[in-house]
Amino acid sequence: MPLKFFLKLYARLASLTALVILLCIVLFFGINSVRSQFWNERFSEPLMRWLASSPSPGQQYHWLAFQYDFGVASAGELSLSPVIRERLGYGQVVAVESSLGYRFLVTGFHGEALQLRATQPYRDIAVASAQILRVHLDAADPSERKQAVDRLTEGLNVGVLRVQGPAALPDDEVLERVYTQGAAFYRVNGEGRVLVQLSDGELIQVTLPAPFSPWAWPVILLLLVVSGSVLALALVLVLRSLDSKLRKVESVAVRIARGEMGARVEAGEGTVVSRLAAAFNGMAEHIQRLVNVQREMIHAVSHELRTPVARIRFGVQMIEDCQGQEALQKQLDGIDGDIQELDELIDEILTYARLEQGGPVFSLEEASVTNIVRQVVGEQQLVRPALSILGEIDEATEHMELADVEPRYIHRAIQNLVGNAGRYAAGKVLVRCHIDEDHCRVDVEDDGPGVPEDEWEKVFTAFSRLDDSRTRTSGGYGLGLSIVRRILYWHNGQAFVSRSDSLGGARFSLVWPRKKPLEPDL
Repeated sequence: MPLKFFLKLYARLASLTALVILLCIVLFFGINSVRSQFWNERFSEPLMRWLASSPSPGQQYHWLAFQYDFGVASAGELSLSPVIRERLGYGQVVAVESSLGYRFLVTGFHGEALQLRATQPYRDIAVASAQILRVHLDAADPSERKQAVDRLTEGLNVGVLRVQGPAALPDDEVLERVYTQGAAFYRVNGEGRVLVQLSDGELIQVTLPAPFSPWAWPVILLLLVVSGSVLALALVLVLRSLDSKLRKVESVAVRIARGEMGARVEAGEGTVVSRLAAAFNGMAEHIQRLVNVQREMIHAVSHELRTPVARIRFGVQMIEDCQGQEALQKQLDGIDGDIQELDELIDEILTYARLEQGGPVFSLEEASVTNIVRQVVGEQQLVRPALSILGEIDEATEHMELADVEPRYIHRAIQNLVGNAGRYAAGKVLVRCHIDEDHCRVDVEDDGPGVPEDEWEKVFTAFSRLDDSRTRTSGGYGLGLSIVRRILYWHNGQAFVSRSDSLGGARFSLVWPRKKPLEPDL
């Protein structure tokens, strides 16, 4: 898969991940903002209702005015929203967040709006509750202190423990603050505690509910549900897009099955289905080419078979009229030649079909290309003694003669080129072989009329013949060069034609990798 596709895919995944994370962060802070306000209202409610139940809390708890700005809210401070005013009318405790913390409001004993400011709500509410508890315990008669503790713990929603023994004492820093300030806030395992000293010197530990936790399990569950939903939605959209593109592939497959061989898939680039579409289009092109080859082959074969069959039929008819043994033998020899021609034609057709429709099972092996060239030159020289067929192999090639080839098919390819050159050469055929570290090259040149440049590609088409010098009167069926090209294709190489600089005729060239190539894509 191309690097560009991976980069694009990773960029999309990173964007989606960042979007989900950003959404979760926004939800987390938004939900906890509401939860924090609600929690602070519930946490401060016992203290605020205790203060609201007093006919004169400002006088009874006058020290709260200095520490927490406790008192009756002025008209300017009561510029509240209608919802908050309505809640105060119902007697609820309202927490209003500000830049300095929270302002807690409640309707007092006489219907006035009482307020208490807390910069750190958990600590400040805890200390204020502990100080109120201390005031009432100091004012209570020792015999009535237990009843006072019960009433205060229930009203202020706190716990009260007597500190007994050195082991129950907190550290010295907390004790020092208690002795100087009368109360000290500290934490034990995350939960708040307030240590106060009564007027008789007794130490009281006030325990509080657990502080606000932003990582409550409902929040985590909600974030997981939201992030899972977003990812599921993204997955659904991706699958819908994938399904849409796969339906295009399916539609094209149905059209091809109906006979529309030119149908192709358009899936764009850089998509998940682009490689599938490219492979499918390659397969469709290969099938279309095979169908065209089959159609052309049937047409060409039927044309090629007519001539020898007609001659055989004519020869059989002539046998009936033969008067002597010599004339009979002549007709039989002609029929035998026609049958031989049919046999060669069928062999060529089968070879071409096997190479064109998927190729043979090549078993590449290390073999000497120079020996194959010499063998072909020697064989063709015997067949055409009137011509000068020469092999030219340089010294560097002799040291690199070995290459990974299928010897039988490379022999066939070079033989076809040399035999083809021998049919059109005036008197000389030259076979050059050059091998380097990476490639093997064989050039077959002749001094014949050559191939016109506009026909260089056409000569490799099955059953094609040129109209002038290279006609069927020279022999052949128009399959030799097609077979050569397919043999080189299965060696991951090329076959092409040009003009010979030294002899003036045609030059057919074969070039393929010296080492075993990867299996070519169909």
